[in-house]
Amino acid sequence: MTKLKPLLLLSLLVAFGQLAAEQVGPWDLDALKANVPAMKWVRQDQPVHSLTYTGETYKGHPTHVFAFYASPVTLGEVAAGTKTFPGVVLIHGGGGTAFADWAYLWAKRGYAAIAMDLGGSRPPDPVFDPKTGAPVGHQSDAKFRTPLPDGGPPQGGTEKFNTIGGDKNDQWPFHAVANAMRAHSLLLSFPEVQAEHTAVTGISWGGYTTCLVASLDDRFKAAVPVYGCGFLHEGESVQKPMIDALGDFRDKWVKTYDPGSLLPRCHVPIFFVNGSNDVHYVLDSYMKSYNVVPGEKHMRIELNMRHGHPPGWAPKEIGLFIDSKCRAGTPLPVPGTPVIKDGRIEVTCQSATALKSAALYYTTDTGLRSKRKWTTVPATLAGTTFTSPAPPAAANTWFLTVTDERDAMVSTVAQFAK
Repeated sequence: MTKLKPLLLLSLLVAFGQLAAEQVGPWDLDALKANVPAMKWVRQDQPVHSLTYTGETYKGHPTHVFAFYASPVTLGEVAAGTKTFPGVVLIHGGGGTAFADWAYLWAKRGYAAIAMDLGGSRPPDPVFDPKTGAPVGHQSDAKFRTPLPDGGPPQGGTEKFNTIGGDKNDQWPFHAVANAMRAHSLLLSFPEVQAEHTAVTGISWGGYTTCLVASLDDRFKAAVPVYGCGFLHEGESVQKPMIDALGDFRDKWVKTYDPGSLLPRCHVPIFFVNGSNDVHYVLDSYMKSYNVVPGEKHMRIELNMRHGHPPGWAPKEIGLFIDSKCRAGTPLPVPGTPVIKDGRIEVTCQSATALKSAALYYTTDTGLRSKRKWTTVPATLAGTTFTSPAPPAAANTWFLTVTDERDAMVSTVAQFAK
């Protein structure tokens, strides 16, 4: 038998399509990364511009996605000698939309920011305060939105879960991830954006989507899912009943769209931000999501953190973490693994900043995690090491936090009684 030369064999394989593009689940990652979606500006006469770009096919028809875009250029606040900026993709949560004030916030931080609507609609044009120049009012409320005539699927439970047995183009998670990656490709095509310094952050269902996107799009240098996580088919997740109701398609949904199935691919540095009592993304599911990430990962657990869009983009640590990856900013402290010895917990921290305070949080309550009450115990700092009394034997969950001189807080991973 005649042996084919390696180059000839390679050419034949390419010609016959046997060298498959990188396909993960329903997403063609090579195409999503390589192709810049067609776009058109809707408005460019405001500090936050608006645009549409092409999305995936839905019900047999092409779609468009609405987005807000802002940068120091659109705000008219470019520092002398500055021509390019890092970029950030902003993914809203369930019931949300493209938020002009979120894009504005990141532009004020010195980023080029794109915030898109992932529900097939668009909010009205923002209104700006004539004195501060910032967006004001509640123009992003659902009652003011307009469905796009060529928009993608709405963000309801049916589209998120019950479509799993049919065409991928009817499935909201497929569109959400693809359109977030398309927004990233579009952002990277803008000459004012630093292609090697982009990040993604999302809130609630946007945090869920951020987990998926960070696991699929290795062009990002940082990811911050707020609240959102995987393992939604387990424990006290409010999504679990809807996933269980899928019957024979339950396992397919989990394999395809639960972040717990894809986060083992994640090598983008990721910073998980959540509250101790979040009802939508429960702490034990959150820790499982953290634990399966093989790459660089960090954690911030806030006691009783409120759930919502403004509370989800408010923590200063989100900007500081992304700055550390995209602007050579000073990194957040990195606490080590807690060690219990002689009735005390000791944690050694890596930190480029002076540490200010630390604390232990534990709960002995049982029942729903969203209802449990916590006890706070101040810890003692000595340089970059902090110590506290060990939690009582009845404690079933505990973690520690440390705050630096910038009032930036990070936490250890949560510990659970075995």
